[in-house]
Amino acid sequence: MSIPPPAVADPFEAERARLQALAYRMLGSMADAEDVVQDAWLRWHRLGSDGQAGVARPAAWLTTVASRLALDRLKSSQRQREEYVGPWLPEPILTDGDPALAAELAESLTIGFLAVLERLGPVERAVFLLADVFAEPYSTIAPVVERSEEACRQIASRARRAVREERQRFQPAAARRDDLVHAFMAACAFGQVDDLRRVLGDDVVLVSDGGRDLHAARRPVIGFHRVSRLLRNLTARMPADARVDTHEVNGEPGLVFSRGSTTLLVMAFEVRAGRIAAIRLVLNPAKLGRVATAARTQPSHDPPLLHS
Repeated sequence: MSIPPPAVADPFEAERARLQALAYRMLGSMADAEDVVQDAWLRWHRLGSDGQAGVARPAAWLTTVASRLALDRLKSSQRQREEYVGPWLPEPILTDGDPALAAELAESLTIGFLAVLERLGPVERAVFLLADVFAEPYSTIAPVVERSEEACRQIASRARRAVREERQRFQPAAARRDDLVHAFMAACAFGQVDDLRRVLGDDVVLVSDGGRDLHAARRPVIGFHRVSRLLRNLTARMPADARVDTHEVNGEPGLVFSRGSTTLLVMAFEVRAGRIAAIRLVLNPAKLGRVATAARTQPSHDPPLLHS
């Protein structure tokens, strides 16, 4: 699934969205992705008009530069990821009102999918994304990771096997997903365990990312009873003036909990077989600034609901 460049005169601007999409999937951080794109822009413009004219395939050149920059950042962040307190989840982004993004790369955008990519090494992640998500030829991928084309094919094959079972095979209809989220909100707001049982899978998994400073479950919470108990406690601890709005989060149904202009947490739901199979909570304030800004400009799907 590749992103076709828009028809604009500047080769860099034609590739900007694609480069940012790639860098975000590599790094799990939109701020870092923007830095990568900015660095790629600087390198492109340092070539000057004569140097740019000498680049036979600007898109491939820019992809190589941005991929190398992202790969270097990913390698340098491995120690931080290893020392991260509790589960690490990517920075969430709101995708409301962006049908092109959802249609083109929705599968590789979900928080669950990006979390699966964390299990790959930096080179595996780069090769897999470039080959399978962005449809780059191995002739382009090889110089990025400094491997032969044949080695890249083998790396891609290993990475493909590693994530295959984790990839969601069935996308429920949007109306069904919305119904589940509405029922979930009502069940949490009114403390109805039986209603929660109708929307949560028996083996539902809840993963929360609070970082070092916020209290969150340090390990995944598994099973209906444990997850429902945690959700009841979470709802009870919410400030009385908090609100929750429905949004699309990384291409999946989600909720944004806020108080005034501050985003408290973001939930993203993975739906399988008509029920919520996974809930991913991002509470780390360092990852919520962009959501707070976007939520003020992107209308919620429904009126807020939290406390009865």
